[in-house]
Amino acid sequence: MTACPTGIAHTYMAAEKLTQAAEALGHEIKVETQGSIGAENVLSDNDVRYADGVIIAADKDVDRSRFAGKRVLVVGVAEGIRNPGELIERVRTAPVYGGAGTAAGVAASAGAGGGKERSVGYKALMNGVSYMIPFVVVGGLLIAISLALGGHPQADGGLVIPDGSFWKHVNDIGVIGFTLMVPVLSGYIAYAIGDRPALVPGMIGGWIANTGALYGSKAGAGFIGAIVTGFLAGFLVVWIKKVRVPRFVQPIMPIIVIPIVATTALGLFFIYVIGRPISWVFTHLTGWLGGMTGSSAVLLGAILGLMIAFDMGGPVNKTAFLFGAGLIASGNQTVMGMCAAAIPVMPLGQGLATLLRRRLYSEQERETGMAALFMGLFGISEGAIPFAAARPAQVIPANMLGGAVAGALAGTAGVTDAVPHGGPIVAVLGAVGGVPVFFLAVVVGAVVTALTTVALVDLSERGKGGKGAPAGAAAAPAVTVTVAAGAGAGGPSGTAAAT
Repeated sequence: MTACPTGIAHTYMAAEKLTQAAEALGHEIKVETQGSIGAENVLSDNDVRYADGVIIAADKDVDRSRFAGKRVLVVGVAEGIRNPGELIERVRTAPVYGGAGTAAGVAASAGAGGGKERSVGYKALMNGVSYMIPFVVVGGLLIAISLALGGHPQADGGLVIPDGSFWKHVNDIGVIGFTLMVPVLSGYIAYAIGDRPALVPGMIGGWIANTGALYGSKAGAGFIGAIVTGFLAGFLVVWIKKVRVPRFVQPIMPIIVIPIVATTALGLFFIYVIGRPISWVFTHLTGWLGGMTGSSAVLLGAILGLMIAFDMGGPVNKTAFLFGAGLIASGNQTVMGMCAAAIPVMPLGQGLATLLRRRLYSEQERETGMAALFMGLFGISEGAIPFAAARPAQVIPANMLGGAVAGALAGTAGVTDAVPHGGPIVAVLGAVGGVPVFFLAVVVGAVVTALTTVALVDLSERGKGGKGAPAGAAAAPAVTVTVAAGAGAGGPSGTAAAT
């Protein structure tokens, strides 16, 4: 069985490599692929019964319950692509898997870099990101298309979609996609940790995290808050499952008791414990920025760029954005000019990174990168969120560096913006003063972000021994079943060529 969070390239690359290696070694193999279109070439009970061993090359959770009593080898997906023949030899002496909840079968051969199973946290994060990506792409592109085709330029350079129009409805649908993005990320992180009972508390927790009004904040906690609620919900459910209850209560635990208890506890914890500090930070950041307006424009621009790029719609981002927008009415448009230059840097930079070093990204990530480029043109910074959520340690610093450069350049030249929005679209529509420097700031910031990202991702992959495999491609469980000659397992029908 092969599968990955995106379900595109690595699902089939691992399947093909394992199939070829088995055939070369004279073994019979059957591979079940769980790609983006669903399960194909599904393993039957007989396939598993007669198998000599099972190989799981997985970067996300795989249900192992049907392999109880079999020799099971668990590795990262890169091993399934790079060393398929070695895995088939190693599975002969792999531990026998004892059933759900056991640790048998984790591959950890000496000197096989990258061969260990991914951590629960990594798998959970990748699971959430994979389900979030379609919401980001659909929501962002619908908003961008509706603005491009249905927006009416205003005298101040802004762009407004008339209420009740066709394109306003398209825009509203896109906004719904963006609204669901954060709860979906949280919900499926929780689901990967605590299974189905964790889905509801994860999603509701993510919604609460993204709705600042529930805890007195002008901005929600965004995707960072969703990651926090996702992990909290997942591990809370795991803990509740361990509580011993009377037998008559057990049937309703997963569908009633656990979701209600976990959802209520997590929601109240976020509102009363986590949310209030977020609101406090939001308020004091605004006051702190207000005290800097008379200081160096370069420093202020760099700080605003850092804040805009940090969480892309979260409280830190919104603090900088609302600070700049609030000063427009008072006649100070330079602060919004700094913000406007930094806003598109993240999606443009991450999209550019997927073009500069294609081998570091999966096919799904490259497609998301193209969508991010388009969103960046319209000042939709959320287009970079899938990359930041998947590789926060590499992407967020790169985003912040590029945003700081763009904000500082705009501040140096006194770029202005008359509308509370950012990106090249506002310059094209005439809302920006100092257009040449504005575009220079955006381009330089995006290039800095792209180059820093690929350098950090490449460095991270080399540290993992990940040469030759796309970095961070949120990829692939490969469960392959090798069957002794004459055992009757079918061939690898349904596997696809490598992308």
